[in-house]
Amino acid sequence: MSDQEFEQHAFGILKRELGAYGLARFLHLYRSGNGDYTRDRGQWLEGLTVEEIARQLEPRD
Repeated sequence: MSDQEFEQHAFGILKRELGAYGLARFLHLYRSGNGDYTRDRGQWLEGLTVEEIARQLEPRD
């Protein structure tokens, strides 16, 4: 399944479960986008090493 096909399939499920208004509301919330991810990412990761990031990805018991 291509990404486009997957997206259409997911939208169909959302529309079925949430109705047309719910789907529109979902898209508004998750597609409106704001901010500057590239700039913000630099702030989140500033000073972290690759090893520290990898350690945060390790499973915890």
